[in-house]
This record gives sequence, C-alpha cells and structure tokens, in this order.
Amino acid sequence: MSNSVYQINKGINRSIEFKGLKAQYIWYLGGGLVVLLILFAILYISGLGIFFCLPFISVLTTALFMRIYKLSRTYGEYGMMKKIARRSVPDVIKSYSKVKLKKQLLNEKPE
Repeated sequence: MSNSVYQINKGINRSIEFKGLKAQYIWYLGGGLVVLLILFAILYISGLGIFFCLPFISVLTTALFMRIYKLSRTYGEYGMMKKIARRSVPDVIKSYSKVKLKKQLLNEKPE
C-alpha cells in the first residue's frame, strides 16, 4: 500500500480574511470597485476628459478603501450585522395589563 500525504486545512469554520478584510467586507469592496469601474466608463464615454475622470475615480476609490477597512476594523466579522439588528429591537415594551399582554403573546384576540 502506498502512503498518501494529506494536507490539513486549518481554516475550517473560520471566516474568510483577505489582507485584513473580514467576511462580508470583501464583497462590499468588490462591489464598490465594480460600481466605480462602471462610473468611470460612463463618465469617459459621456465626453469628460481623462484628466477629470481619473483623479475623480482615484479619490472615490481611496475613500471606498478607507471606509471599508474602517468598517472591518470597527465591527469585525459580525459586528455590523449585530448593530443593524439592534436597531430593530424596541427600547421599551409597555403593558398595563398582564392578561392583555399574555393574550397578545399567544396571538389571541384581547378582550
């Protein structure tokens, strides 16, 4: 029998990371770059000079990179999704009747 050598993937169950960007931020950066490429094409085809289009797109690209890297560092892999989800949680639930609240929770009609 021949001995087979298998490499162990030590990244199982870990999020994707590329040059400091984590998880969904890689997709955000890729989508932003595609949008900027399309914007450059539209501006150039519309007749604006290359000396306007290139610096304009360069500034927007730099701003995009800075923003996406800041989001990745600030919120991490799941932080931004948690922040968005936290907005939908109400601050206070008021109930003046325990019976009414219990019926509402059980999806019954209150009296």
